[in-house]
Amino acid sequence: MTQLAIFNESKKRTHIAIMKKSWGLTKKILTGEKTIESRWYKNRYRPWNHINAGDDIYFKDSGEPVTVKANVHKVFQFENLNPQKVREILLKYAKDDGLGIESGQIEKFYEMFKNKRFCLIIFLKGAKKIKPFNIDKSGFGSQAAWLVVKDIDKIKKRL
Repeated sequence: MTQLAIFNESKKRTHIAIMKKSWGLTKKILTGEKTIESRWYKNRYRPWNHINAGDDIYFKDSGEPVTVKANVHKVFQFENLNPQKVREILLKYAKDDGLGIESGQIEKFYEMFKNKRFCLIIFLKGAKKIKPFNIDKSGFGSQAAWLVVKDIDKIKKRL
């Protein structure tokens, strides 16, 4: 399992992470129960190699406005994963990822992620509630769950 840490702040970017509303993770970011965000992929999708310490991430639940902002403290990228390596990452990071390590939740997420080949672990700091706003995802694809933008104001829509 290859772990790559990225700390290049020269290309500061802004990100919008779209979360599964039913998981309730944006609330956990605000309470401090969730201090990392993980993304699991079969192929390299953004933000792979497009996120650095110092970047800002705006979070929104699917179908809802953006309501949370946090800063990236550090990023780990894992590649060439197999089921055993996925389990190791989950055991190490699931609690801080807000995935609920109680009552067998790790097994649920292991089943979802065991065949993924890539994982990003994004450490968050300074999470805060912000004035809600909607976004225009035009050009990003209707299924996009992570957007990388240079200027958040260019995709903001008025409520």
